[in-house]
Amino acid sequence: MTPGRLGMGLAYGMAAGALWGLAFLAPELAADFTPLQLSTGRYLAYGLFSGLMLIPRWKTLGPLIGRREWRALIGLGLLGNVLYYVLLSYAVRLGGIAMTSLIIGLLPGLLTVIGSRGVNAVPLRKLAPTLVFGLAGITCASWGRLEHAAPGVIGIQVTGWFCALLALVSWTIFAVLNQQWLERLHQISSHDWSLLTGGATGVLTLLLAGPAFMLTVPGNHDGIMHGIHEWARFIAVATGIGILASILGNTFWNRMSRLLPMTLAGQMILFETLFALLYGFLWDHRVPAFPETLAILFVSVSVLSGVMVHRHQTDVVALEPS
Repeated sequence: MTPGRLGMGLAYGMAAGALWGLAFLAPELAADFTPLQLSTGRYLAYGLFSGLMLIPRWKTLGPLIGRREWRALIGLGLLGNVLYYVLLSYAVRLGGIAMTSLIIGLLPGLLTVIGSRGVNAVPLRKLAPTLVFGLAGITCASWGRLEHAAPGVIGIQVTGWFCALLALVSWTIFAVLNQQWLERLHQISSHDWSLLTGGATGVLTLLLAGPAFMLTVPGNHDGIMHGIHEWARFIAVATGIGILASILGNTFWNRMSRLLPMTLAGQMILFETLFALLYGFLWDHRVPAFPETLAILFVSVSVLSGVMVHRHQTDVVALEPS
């Protein structure tokens, strides 16, 4: 891995985290709507705009996509988009941000462990400091949010924990399978693969539109009907998140996935947590508390540690006789 390739991969990973972090603000911006409605709106927008952007490219892409690829796209759209965000949204509503952040924050560690089993991968023992600092950052971030976590009875908290755990499993499987497909399909760009995933996600989301908007009462938590201003805000939030977090964020993530090994790519998800915290500070009009400041420092050290390990591994490989 050349320094230029490493630097570009890090930049794409940071950009993806910055855009994905916006998704944590969406439930606050559209609090009168259910998580299922918000997820449906987001991915309908993702699918619609992806489809429009694919139209002029279809003559080139069409012959490259067979039945096997379509099955993969539908599966990836379900695991990494629809199912993940529905579970994540319900986890936040039922268990609170702190609990959800702690469980989802295990993603980098899981991907690093999985990636360390690959051929020519960095050994897991060399990645121990990266994992420790990353876990410390997630722990501090959750600690800082504990006092703001929504209280609830034990049953509701357990349900939220279970939703967060399922979201973690869903996105882990997606990340592994998505990177494997990107490595196979060299003739399809990262941006086009993101758009294809968006198109498949949009089709899946159409199946959710009925249950989301017709089988639930279209009102807020007090049972009052939504007005035109609430619907306008909901459409704006869903469309904005669909374009920024899904289309652009996924494109940056796919480009990063082609440049970095999974042991380092997994650490890039820490930027999502970091930016989600920063956006939360801006939303609450406050500065980071002490544990949150520690979280930012630990996350930064974790990523830098991973970069140094991979840079050293690259230098060693370059010095080995061929």
